Amino acid sequence: MDALVLPQPSAEARLPVLEFQAGRPGQQGGRLLGQDLREGARLWRLAVTLGWLDIKLRYRGSLLGPFWLTLSTGAMVGSLGVLYATLWKMNVREYLPYLALSQVLWGFIAMVVSEGCTLFTSVETLIRSVRMPFFVHAQRLIVRNALVLAHNALVVIVMFAVLDTWPGWRALYALPAILVWVVDGMAIGMLLGAMCARFRDIPPIVGSLMQIFFFLTPVIWTPKQLPPGLNWVMLGNPFFDVLEVARAPLLGAWPGTHVWIAALVFSALLCGIAWWFLARARGRIAFWI
Repeated sequence: MDALVLPQPSAEARLPVLEFQAGRPGQQGGRLLGQDLREGARLWRLAVTLGWLDIKLRYRGSLLGPFWLTLSTGAMVGSLGVLYATLWKMNVREYLPYLALSQVLWGFIAMVVSEGCTLFTSVETLIRSVRMPFFVHAQRLIVRNALVLAHNALVVIVMFAVLDTWPGWRALYALPAILVWVVDGMAIGMLLGAMCARFRDIPPIVGSLMQIFFFLTPVIWTPKQLPPGLNWVMLGNPFFDVLEVARAPLLGAWPGTHVWIAALVFSALLCGIAWWFLARARGRIAFWI
């Protein structure tokens, strides 16, 4: 019996394999990550639909739905605002809009960071059963929390209307900040999602750090209350810069060029770290979850 001779692959067929082996993992992962981002951006309608579905399922059977969160936020802002303004001898008409806007914006930041830790582990079945770009889950995260932010914005609008403290045309300066927030939110979501899928001890650490940053960031207190010797609390706090670029215009003020520069530098560093880590970890996420 003649020996079975297997056909040998041609030189052209072996080239992609050799190129893949010769290339560095970071370069190959970077190309795949870029392809993931492009494919995910084309599926933005799917991300919007999934985010909307998340809100419907979360408040299914509820009478007011997400407006329960709006009512609780309004009650907390009203009670704490009057109390803190009295204790700190501040003008209620100036402090209440500041507190309402700070609480609503911080709530969005905190929820994006918290849910970013479970970005991939919460959709384990979907990742393993359907071929879908990971970037879709990051967009879904932003859409879901943007809808909650839109509901809570009613508290700020009511506060502006009752106290007659509208920001005016300067509120348009917040539009570039919204773009920065979207980019940062998707970057932190994918970074934390991949890291927490590998190391399950990170979510409680992130939760504790967010509680610390809540008190270190001017949310319930104003920067004017800090003594001159404690300005480093804001200078070394990236959450202050990211929060201020959106909050200041909505209060009718300009955040300052130095605040914008710090926010953009933080955004660039965050996106760079997320890209570096995901370029190496993207192919392992399905195994980590």
